[in-house]
Amino acid sequence: MERKIEVVFENNDLLVLNKPSGWVSTKEGRQEKNPTVEEWLVGRVEAGLPRNGVVHRLDKGTSGLLVVAKNGKSLVEMKKIFLARRIKKVYLALVVGETSYEGVIEVPIGRKQFAKFGVTIDGKMAKSEFHLLKKYERMGKKYSLIEVKLKSGRTHQIRVHLSYLGWPVVGDSLYGGEKLAIERPFLHASRLEFKGLKFFCKLPPELQGVLKEYEEIS
Repeated sequence: MERKIEVVFENNDLLVLNKPSGWVSTKEGRQEKNPTVEEWLVGRVEAGLPRNGVVHRLDKGTSGLLVVAKNGKSLVEMKKIFLARRIKKVYLALVVGETSYEGVIEVPIGRKQFAKFGVTIDGKMAKSEFHLLKKYERMGKKYSLIEVKLKSGRTHQIRVHLSYLGWPVVGDSLYGGEKLAIERPFLHASRLEFKGLKFFCKLPPELQGVLKEYEEIS
């Protein structure tokens, strides 16, 4: 059953949404067979806004917090905040392998082929920071639940960076992660902070269910 978008916060200028996996953030002028946040926003924001006010995007398979501007003034302000990196974006990811306790990944990302990106010499520099939360084991293999902070906003950044280090996101078959029965990556936008506002969004039920199949280890 298709999960619905949840409104986490709303005032006269902003919406903060909990986007379910399977929803596309914006249409980008394409005919889209999947439900889109951009279409869902019709009638909920000022008419005529680019992308109906969606300030940034989450991949279709990624769930979690998404910021929407409800009017033109707010959209201009939020774009400036994102461009100046005056926003904290934090994700939860379950990856294959044992990560170090914490680390910084700073390598360039560019397009390698249609719909796929990778670390490339001529790509744009991207920076991610990660911190280990818990370790798991399943069928003799080790896994790590980590928190990732984005310091830039490249397409597929977390997925590319973690795969590059040999720790692909579980469920992310595009970048080498083993498949899940729920057919989505274990990647969730859990926290956002900007303008003195702080938002948190817990793991969706399907990802909580996945974790129950893994044994936590010390």
